[in-house]
Amino acid sequence: MPRLLCFPGSLRAASSSTALLKALVARIGTEAEVELADIAALPHYNADHDGGAAVARLVAQLAAADGVLFVTPEYNYSVPGVLKNAIDWASRPAYQSGFRGKRCFCISVSGGAMGGVRAQGHLKYILNGMLAEVFAWQEIIVTTAPKRMTDGVFTDTEVLDFAITGVTAFLQSLPRA
Repeated sequence: MPRLLCFPGSLRAASSSTALLKALVARIGTEAEVELADIAALPHYNADHDGGAAVARLVAQLAAADGVLFVTPEYNYSVPGVLKNAIDWASRPAYQSGFRGKRCFCISVSGGAMGGVRAQGHLKYILNGMLAEVFAWQEIIVTTAPKRMTDGVFTDTEVLDFAITGVTAFLQSLPRA
């Protein structure tokens, strides 16, 4: 069974990206062993120190994962700072980090009509710069994401069906640790 590390891109309690991630994890069921990265626990990136236990845990989770799933919102035409902070911590040492050769799958959401496509493009660019392997698949971008939720739960079955097809293909492509 593949080990999947999931990065939510938002800290908001009512985050549509986190709601989508939780709905996808529920659909994955027993097809993967899933862990969530706790991006809220990380200090601001500073190369003058190691970041402590929270960073060590993230680095260990990344090392143990067969693949990484990102579900991110778009903030100001890019990835949220908190997600970039987590990536920066986990990407050290440069070009030799746990991201090198790590298979990654990206999904984006937004409240608007673009579905986070710019954030997804930036995220893929960042991952390429760290020598990660971005899984080639149709882009999964979710437009008007808050409208696809009911009482904090992502409920749009058409989006979930489309997204889980990509996630399943990604899981099947992963090498096993």
